[in-house]
Amino acid sequence: MMRWNGLNRPIEKWITKRVHQLLGLSVILLISGGCSNQSIDQGAHIDTFTRQLDVQILSLMDAYNIPGTAIALVKNKEVVWSNAYGYADIEQQKKLTIDAICRAESISKSVTAWGVMKLVERGLINLDDPVQQYLHNWSLPESEYNLNEVTIRRLLSNSAGIPLGSLGEEYSPDSEKPSLRQYLSKEVQLTYEPGSNFEYSNPGFNLLELLIEEVTGRDFNDYMINEVLLPLNMHSSSFDWDVEWSPKVPMGYDLNGNPVPPYVYPYKASGGLFSTVEDIARFAIAGMAWGNKRQPKVLNRESIQDIQTPQINTSGIFSFVADDYGFGYFIETLPDGKKAVWHGGQGHGWMTHFHVIPETGDGIVIFTNSQRSWPFIAHVLNDWSRWTGFGPVKFGRITKAVTGLRIIIGLTLLVTLLRAGQVIYGITTGYRKPTITTSQAPIIRFIELSAGVAILAILIWSVSQDYLFITSILPVGAIWLGWVLLFLSLTLLCSALLPVVSNDQLSNLNH
Repeated sequence: MMRWNGLNRPIEKWITKRVHQLLGLSVILLISGGCSNQSIDQGAHIDTFTRQLDVQILSLMDAYNIPGTAIALVKNKEVVWSNAYGYADIEQQKKLTIDAICRAESISKSVTAWGVMKLVERGLINLDDPVQQYLHNWSLPESEYNLNEVTIRRLLSNSAGIPLGSLGEEYSPDSEKPSLRQYLSKEVQLTYEPGSNFEYSNPGFNLLELLIEEVTGRDFNDYMINEVLLPLNMHSSSFDWDVEWSPKVPMGYDLNGNPVPPYVYPYKASGGLFSTVEDIARFAIAGMAWGNKRQPKVLNRESIQDIQTPQINTSGIFSFVADDYGFGYFIETLPDGKKAVWHGGQGHGWMTHFHVIPETGDGIVIFTNSQRSWPFIAHVLNDWSRWTGFGPVKFGRITKAVTGLRIIIGLTLLVTLLRAGQVIYGITTGYRKPTITTSQAPIIRFIELSAGVAILAILIWSVSQDYLFITSILPVGAIWLGWVLLFLSLTLLCSALLPVVSNDQLSNLNH
């Protein structure tokens, strides 16, 4: 029998060399594969850009398995182009159209902020007052923190000390659901000192929904339609479900591509808006100082400036894609110094986004009926920002994250292949056997065994979760990463449980 440290060593070195060569080639391919197509021409005529965009969008939809998308472009405070691609319902082969009424999800927060600022303009509320003083039929829960510090300003800027809240509380449109107060009693809690830091919060904005109803004595949707939506010519938008919409509401699709029928939440302000891509484009135009001359004025210039003024620095994952948060708007400074404001939305089977540069009157709105769309949206935003010439927007960094994850997957896979090759070769030559004591350093076996068990435990936990943030940001890469980590875990466990044995041990085992 061949000795592991003799004739086998040159073979092992040959395997290692070939794997390293593959490693270098794969990294190059991964980096180039993560780059966006560079065919977009800066400053090109709108017709040229949209033809280029047509090609890009269809390619990206195929790459990320996006069923349908609707996009609108704003130039000089006008909607200059809009189009829809793909399907509203795959099974029925129903095409998505530009007038499709979609779930706007968290874009609702930006619209809700306008409703709150309308009350401020009328002198009915003050931004720095405690929200509790306006609530007569519901009270904030007891807390170690000062409840008077939960102000309207902090609720609008996601800095009131209230966390994200539960996800996935969905109901079919015609079913019974908890009341807003029941929802708030379950979800609203203070987990940190109000005003101390940014924390994206759905319950915080839904508390503003209750504020509007208590102050006005009106239903939230009735108030928002008559004071914000209709004045902005958003005639296909509502925070309430309308049965007449059914033919126009597309099917959503989750991370696995499964269809998601229309649903509603027990709240409206943070994510309940239904709208069209062109209606949200009209809303985006209204936020460009005074909008266009033909558009009614809902808020005065000072209120719009307040909404788009930084209130608190973003933190965590949000700091990767934005600098600050205003009142229902993320805010960033572009490479050329101009300010961009935006908001996105994610729901079960839906993703949406609008991005505008108020100073120039440029903007884009993107709707998709797929929960796999963040990389897709990031690529489209990169194309748009290249065309406008303002420089890359921070949300486009998600494409770099995709590339980075591909590199990590490639490196992990190739290192795993190297180790797996060594393990398989050792088994086939008889120099790896199940044994407790070996000549191999015990610490190496302990590390491999511990790492293999830990990775396997994390994977089991991950697949048991209903939702993982990374799968929304990097839907394709996250799946590949899971499989590669499973391969790595099994390889480490095999290496630890089937160690290299010495010739003496091998002789004893054979006898």
